[in-house]
Amino acid sequence: MQKEEFLKRIETELKISKNSSHTIRNYLQANSKLLDFSKKLPEEITIEDVKNFVAENLTEKSSSSEILFLAAIKYAYESIFNKNPTENIKRPKKESKIPVVLSKDEIKKLLDSITNKKSKLMISLIYACGLRVSELINLKPQDFDFPGKTIHIKQAKGKKDRIANIPEFLSKSLQSLSNFQKQNNQEYLFTGPKGKLSSRNLQKIVKKAAKKAGIEKDIHVHTLRHSFATHLLESGTDIRYIQELLGHSSLSTTQLYTHISQEQLRKVKSPLDNL
Repeated sequence: MQKEEFLKRIETELKISKNSSHTIRNYLQANSKLLDFSKKLPEEITIEDVKNFVAENLTEKSSSSEILFLAAIKYAYESIFNKNPTENIKRPKKESKIPVVLSKDEIKKLLDSITNKKSKLMISLIYACGLRVSELINLKPQDFDFPGKTIHIKQAKGKKDRIANIPEFLSKSLQSLSNFQKQNNQEYLFTGPKGKLSSRNLQKIVKKAAKKAGIEKDIHVHTLRHSFATHLLESGTDIRYIQELLGHSSLSTTQLYTHISQEQLRKVKSPLDNL
């Protein structure tokens, strides 16, 4: 089987399984790179080929890169050839990194530095509701229930729906934009000259705003989601509510934020202070 046919069949399997475009792209890239590296046909790939690729290309990268690569190869070969050339390859432990979080003051500076109204509305909504980038760019006007003050976030990560509250201070702007998009037969709430926005559009907005605001932390759009959860925890919100608002399947995922709440840490007194 030629490489092109193999990749096409993998893509078909991934689409049937309702995988995201992000997953499809990553899985196809991983398999393509392995074939280019080994210079073999897909059916000729062995466990040694996979090991050699990992040793040559991934040992200096994060463990998540290796885990993703092995998952992509395993999925492809089990789906197409009913075999697993990653079998018995020991997976590295996923690194546990504490994400960067902005303080409330930094959030305010970031938002104040954005002068474009639509850009500011998008970034404000991400922080106010703890949205993922993909969730924001896929929002549609009909997802908003303004009388009920809720947003229906559909088929988010893990193919789950959830409900978010419409922030009062953004409600009028969101309703105005929603009506405008409906009148112009636009499918999505936020669009650009070329139609649907991409995650790259949002990353550029945040990076530019952070630089203008003088924030030196290495931040991304997802930093706003981390900050949302951390600030709720600091204000005393029950972690189980935060879990629901973030759309986490497991409470253990949400508990990461108990390790990064600087406000809570500052409240802890040293034993020496209590002597």
